[in-house]
Amino acid sequence: MIPHWIDLVRNSDILGTLYSGVPPLESVRLRSFHLDWRGPTLTLRVDLPAYPDRVPPEWSERGHDTLQLQVQFLAVSELTVRGWIPTVPVVVSVAEPGTRRILVRIAEDGFELSFTSSDSLTVGHISSYRMAETGSDEVPHTFVSRLDTRLFTSLPGTHESSFYR
Repeated sequence: MIPHWIDLVRNSDILGTLYSGVPPLESVRLRSFHLDWRGPTLTLRVDLPAYPDRVPPEWSERGHDTLQLQVQFLAVSELTVRGWIPTVPVVVSVAEPGTRRILVRIAEDGFELSFTSSDSLTVGHISSYRMAETGSDEVPHTFVSRLDTRLFTSLPGTHESSFYR
């Protein structure tokens, strides 16, 4: 059986407070991916395809229309990367090839990213923002985490390794 990605997330409670039904990872905007030898882990930074239906009032007041988060995959192996991150939305497919493992694949517009990982995912650095007309996310963000809120008002530079791990 192919799982809904949210059923694999160990800390899904925060998304459950924002969404009555968390959207699938279809038509997501892939912003970046980060590899870390510790774990080894792979972290995807994506914009979900649907904005939450239960948002804090300040998000609505600021005209936000996009929810961004990071999804971390642990014990990554069999990694393949080809091409460059596309500017069009992608589908992140998840399959279960074996016990306690998943196969993750993104293939779109000359880009392929595939790997296997543990079936225990973590989400983090959840933020809301109003996407620029150009599609850029280099605008002010409002973060869910208190720590992220204290540290950042927009996406930090890639040198901020604690954010991109």
